[in-house]
Amino acid sequence: MNLIFRLLMIKPNRSLRKFLDKWPGKRYFGIYRFLPLFFVLGAALEFSMINWHVGQTNFYKTFKRRRASELATERLMIEKETVR
Repeated sequence: MNLIFRLLMIKPNRSLRKFLDKWPGKRYFGIYRFLPLFFVLGAALEFSMINWHVGQTNFYKTFKRRRASELATERLMIEKETVR
């Protein structure tokens, strides 16, 4: 059991640990000091999903097309049930 645990355990990266310890606000905010970083990364991801086009298509056009198809299929199923 001990051997399996040691093999599966992730070894800590010292340079990453040093970098994370140097991030400001550790005493007051603890782990929550990284929230602004994740907020900015999430905003960048959202911006890229809106503005990054592959050909003529982006994420939102694909999502809207799929959602419209699902709604149309759902309405057809409801109409079929009410006709019977």
